Amino acid sequence: VGTLHKSLVKADNLDLSDQCREVSGLTPEGLGKAEPLDRVLQQFSQLVSSDLKVLGRSSYTLCSDGQLLIRQVLHPETSKKNFLLSDCFYSFYDLRKEFHTCYPSSAAVKDQTIKTMAEYLGLGTDETEEDFGVWQVKTMVAIIFSMLSESCNHIFTEPETVKYKYETGPCSKSETVDSETVIRARGLPWQSSDQDIARFFKGLNIAKGGVALCLNAQGRRNGEALVRFVNSEQRDLALERHKHHMGSRYIEVYKATGEEFLKIAGGTSNEVAQFLSKENQVIIRMRGLPFTATQEDVLGFLGPECPVTGVKEGLLFVKYPDGRPTGDAFVLFSCEEYAQNALKKHKEILGKRYIELFRSTAAEVQQVLNRYMSTPLIPTLPAPIIPVIPPPYTIATGSIRDCVRLRGLPYTAGIDDILEFMGDATADIKPHGVHMVLNQQGRPSGDAFIQMKSADKAFMVAQKCHKKMMKDRYVEVFQCSGEEMNFVLMGGTLNRSGLSPPPCKLPCLSPPAYAAFQTAAVIPAEAALYQPQALLPTTRTPQASAAAPPTVTYYPAQAAQLYMNYTAYYPSPPVSPTTVGYIAAPPGAVAAAATATHTPILPQPGALVRMQGLPYNTGMKEILSFFQGYQYAPDDYNGLIQLTDQARSVLQAPKEWVCL
Repeated sequence: VGTLHKSLVKADNLDLSDQCREVSGLTPEGLGKAEPLDRVLQQFSQLVSSDLKVLGRSSYTLCSDGQLLIRQVLHPETSKKNFLLSDCFYSFYDLRKEFHTCYPSSAAVKDQTIKTMAEYLGLGTDETEEDFGVWQVKTMVAIIFSMLSESCNHIFTEPETVKYKYETGPCSKSETVDSETVIRARGLPWQSSDQDIARFFKGLNIAKGGVALCLNAQGRRNGEALVRFVNSEQRDLALERHKHHMGSRYIEVYKATGEEFLKIAGGTSNEVAQFLSKENQVIIRMRGLPFTATQEDVLGFLGPECPVTGVKEGLLFVKYPDGRPTGDAFVLFSCEEYAQNALKKHKEILGKRYIELFRSTAAEVQQVLNRYMSTPLIPTLPAPIIPVIPPPYTIATGSIRDCVRLRGLPYTAGIDDILEFMGDATADIKPHGVHMVLNQQGRPSGDAFIQMKSADKAFMVAQKCHKKMMKDRYVEVFQCSGEEMNFVLMGGTLNRSGLSPPPCKLPCLSPPAYAAFQTAAVIPAEAALYQPQALLPTTRTPQASAAAPPTVTYYPAQAAQLYMNYTAYYPSPPVSPTTVGYIAAPPGAVAAAATATHTPILPQPGALVRMQGLPYNTGMKEILSFFQGYQYAPDDYNGLIQLTDQARSVLQAPKEWVCL
């Protein structure tokens, strides 16, 4: 047995609770004079080395009372303070586990304490020792000697280990993931990587490839991650880090399931598996590549200072199912230095486009590939559907001023930026109460509406957040009513002179007073093009104009496209973002609509096609020329597509058809 030493470590926060003062006898003055952690650990190593020389030994292994001190204190603290622990802190014996192995009839490991172990052996404990911690160490020595005695002859053979670093790797959807080993971390900085998350959980053993960053519908990180640990014990320790800080942000940690992890991190592509088979590589994602970019172009862009692992084998282009490039690619680098050199090229020009580069993960590679490869070439909708907003989340109406309008938002601002901007007031937002307004081109307009739980809450938010800065712009916040919000969301304007109604003058919009907008959701423009026959309005003829309207309310696609501001529905925190759902139409409603006395616009399924990626200056003649050689039936679409007289004459003019 070596000599007993005791050192106080200077605390970051010298505010001690009354319980801490009573149990430990420590004072803020005494801790203020203590040495910092790195210097104390250095002194510890020197003292142990000198004791070993006296005993004629050269190596040692730590034995601790449980795992909390090593895993939950020393490793996280040293990681936060940016210095390394010596190797002895990566392998240690848990006295509680060893004691239970030696004495199986003793209390469960989670219920063990130094005092209960000593009482089980009949050892006396001197809790009157003035120096805090000294009697615990002396009692631990006595317990270990008892376990090593001839009567027990216990052998310490299986130490606890702490992984030196996080190992990346692929995950297959065919794997079985224990739900007792997975957690969800929420509130992560957007730029955080898998290594940053592993650093947050430093001291705990994460499974290989066990960090999966979650992406939103646009393929960008949403501030959440699923983390898989090697066993349930490590997962339980991870849950104790709920609301610990990563930088200036606190991170929420919750339980998750193995199915959720496989949905994010699992993959089936052999190409991806081969790409990720190279271990201990740093993955960089490139976004915004020209569609014509080749492997040679990317390698030339990175240059000799950023050698790619395996040259062309270290590049993975993301493509649609039909082989078209998406503009995304992943690159492997063998070390951190090469990856850092590559990240310095962020937003440099390749061809005529600037390229974004940022760190990525194996799980993100799987997610991006899964998402693009599962995208249909032409989106289709299931059988008859009725677009709805769930009843509890209807848009506000009436003159009660329980809403606020945000004006002057940065065009890059998202829902999470707005929630962060509002601070504590996010708790007073109604579920699905954040509405982003997009312009006619589908881009952010700089406006947003938020439904609050009461008019008083809306007033307080307007007072507190008006002209508060978001990124590099100040944002104006005004109190308004649900009626005013609806006018703007439906395409109207709200200014000092009052309300201006939406510029909807098409005869197919009904009713003109917009009363229906308060209770019914609008079918999105792209969904409207694929509605089944039962949901489409009648062809407009003199006889049909006086007929009763269809059973199912419908607002034409062109009206939704041209005259309505787009609203994105998001729930209030802490629920993860979801989208408005579609439910199947009741069979009776569909049958009634199908048997109504009107002629459907679509004579047969598949009669319409949608074109994407058209040049902005494309006209009717260019489209007709593009489809030269394929017969179309213009008369069938007069009721759906609003045509000018000139365009109608072009469509109806005789054509010379070419058989292919």
